[in-house]
Amino acid sequence: MKYGHMISLRALRDPLLVAISLVALWQVLHHIAGDVAVTAPAPTLAHLWEMIGQARFLPHLRETGLAFLQALAIACGGGVLIGVVLGGHRLTGEVAEPILVGLYSIPKITLYPVILLLFGLGMSAKVAFGALHGIIPVVLFTMNAVRNVNRTYLRAGRAMRLTPAQTAWSILIPATLPEIFSGLRIGFSLTLLGTMLGELFASQRGLGFLLMTAIDLNDVKTILAIAVLISAFAVLCNAVLLAIDKRLHRGAAPDIGGRS
Repeated sequence: MKYGHMISLRALRDPLLVAISLVALWQVLHHIAGDVAVTAPAPTLAHLWEMIGQARFLPHLRETGLAFLQALAIACGGGVLIGVVLGGHRLTGEVAEPILVGLYSIPKITLYPVILLLFGLGMSAKVAFGALHGIIPVVLFTMNAVRNVNRTYLRAGRAMRLTPAQTAWSILIPATLPEIFSGLRIGFSLTLLGTMLGELFASQRGLGFLLMTAIDLNDVKTILAIAVLISAFAVLCNAVLLAIDKRLHRGAAPDIGGRS
């Protein structure tokens, strides 16, 4: 019990030290550059709190959140489905993999004019651009997870005369879930990036729109406040997803003997 308590304290200590170091670095940059380039941490956080309390801020936050959730659902759901199909059919997967890797290496911002032509300005373009960023890594991770399932497990399942549903539940899901979840974690970050980029370049509402407006007005305090809000959300969510990812990889062996 005492050992587990020490581990939990250690797990909290490292992120806390990183946060303190970043705030200290932020304060040093403020002293060097001044309010013209970097506002101090305390006034910036106070301004962020004030912004959150304003009624006109909530529609922008809701717009970004809704766009991101829709893009994430498309990237994760579509990516897993396509990855399972490509991983289950080896020849199709081998043909598709270099194409997907090539698409993944293309700077997505070059495709944004095409997205605008197809979807126009507004929510649909942001969702499409966010999903475009996140879906390919989810497909690749899922495809490799399905492709690399240990065939010994499948032969053991057939020897035990497991039904297809029992095989999926007892063998395929435990064997592929850790790798698939790693792809979902990366897809989460890239989908958030794509959604924010979509709002920066062509949007009339959302956090990206507020950020571009603040840049045009040289409102450094608002720029940093929005950056802190987005960064805090991304870091907290990734910390949770990383903890789940590590836990899944530690217990990745399928339970073949779990037939009812």
